[in-house]
Amino acid sequence: MRRLRWYDYVTINLFWLGLNIRNTAVGNVFLPFLVDSFVRPEVKNSALGVMRTAGLIIAMLVQPAMGLLSDRSTSRFGRRRPFIVVGVLLDLVFLAAVGLSRSYTALLIAVLLQQFSANISHGAVQGLIPDLVPEDQRGRAAAVKSILELVAIILVGLTIARMVGAGQLGWAVVATGGTLLLITVLTVWWVKETPLKEAPSTPLAGPMKRVLGILAGIVVGAAAGIAGGAVVGGIVGLVVLLLRGRAAAMAVGVGIGGMVAMATAVVVGVWAGALATLGAHARRNSNFAWWVVNRLLFLAAVTSIQGFAPYFLMYAFGVTREAATAMSGTLISFVGVFMLATALPGGWLSDRIGPRRLVALGGIVAVVGTAILLSTIWVPRLPVMYLAGAVIGLGTGLFMTTNWAMGTSLVPPAEAGRYLGISNLAGAGAGMVGSGLGGPLADYLNRYRPGLGYFAIFACYGLLFALSTISLRAVRSQKRAG
Repeated sequence: MRRLRWYDYVTINLFWLGLNIRNTAVGNVFLPFLVDSFVRPEVKNSALGVMRTAGLIIAMLVQPAMGLLSDRSTSRFGRRRPFIVVGVLLDLVFLAAVGLSRSYTALLIAVLLQQFSANISHGAVQGLIPDLVPEDQRGRAAAVKSILELVAIILVGLTIARMVGAGQLGWAVVATGGTLLLITVLTVWWVKETPLKEAPSTPLAGPMKRVLGILAGIVVGAAAGIAGGAVVGGIVGLVVLLLRGRAAAMAVGVGIGGMVAMATAVVVGVWAGALATLGAHARRNSNFAWWVVNRLLFLAAVTSIQGFAPYFLMYAFGVTREAATAMSGTLISFVGVFMLATALPGGWLSDRIGPRRLVALGGIVAVVGTAILLSTIWVPRLPVMYLAGAVIGLGTGLFMTTNWAMGTSLVPPAEAGRYLGISNLAGAGAGMVGSGLGGPLADYLNRYRPGLGYFAIFACYGLLFALSTISLRAVRSQKRAG
């Protein structure tokens, strides 16, 4: 394995830029815009939540499977590049189908197909750093990867979202696909792989069983969350019924129950998935499971805020979906810029004072940012929205820079890949919880009082940030598990 030159850090990671431009454009711009075009306003949050959840299930199954298949590829073009090319070519077709959709059903089918194709390339590209980067240079390579991922968020917010906001959806889809294609060509041209002479004999069954175990854990967590939320919400609703009447009881009960459901789904889902995949090791290394809980509570909040931001802004500012899309793009750009600004000093501080304090601080700062964003319901001013994006970006940057370092100190060194892979898979569950439960909750409460649903779910996401910080108390040691 040859030593990397300075530009190799960029060429090996360049596809991450295209991949995240595509993911951000589709997930945070095209889908909210198109769903709002196709369904009744009173069900649009549920419709978006269903679409995002279904797509994440596809991603959770396809991505690791394609990564494992690319591990075994003996193609003369290399292990990863053929999968990247096939995935992108299919992606361009399904991306066009997304843009040309004329109904919710057509859009749902196109999105599921696009998730399948996108994760062919996503599963393969994750192997480039382990394949091509010497171990003592992987930290720098990973840092460049993270920077390019953040640059993608900023670029989409400043360009693709504004094009859609200006009524140019078709050109926005073309720009997304064209950028992805150009970056793919450059990646295939610049990245040099050595073909694998013989496929590994390691069976596929074990890793895929872990995937199914995590998915089963997420399902169990969702069921437990719904049941727990129903019980708590029902009790609270009965109390309110005696004081304020049936309508208020239903609204308060559903709102409180939704908060309980989200938090319970994450905690129970993580533990169920950990027990299904790690068995007794999950109990012996409970610090790791609680670290995953900490991570997923935060990710469930931040990804859901990005996904539902256009609808929140449509209500808070009283604007059209085009204007809200452009505003949401600016908001996520602020988040991306301040995440980027936090990344380097966050890593430096983590090395000196330890990651735990910064992980906790990141959650607290994100709570403050969410509270500022909520205030735009009463004070709909753009500077307030931009401030919210900046503060959420600072908190997210602190968290993401230091949380992973904390996790690596909690796993057995000999099984780091197995443990951290579980965390990556479980991360998809964060989006399922935030979107799958948040969408119906918003629609139900909006019918009781316009805007109440958005206040409730964004307050829930702020609570998830807070619970993320509180859950650190269960992580009692940062020493490596033996």
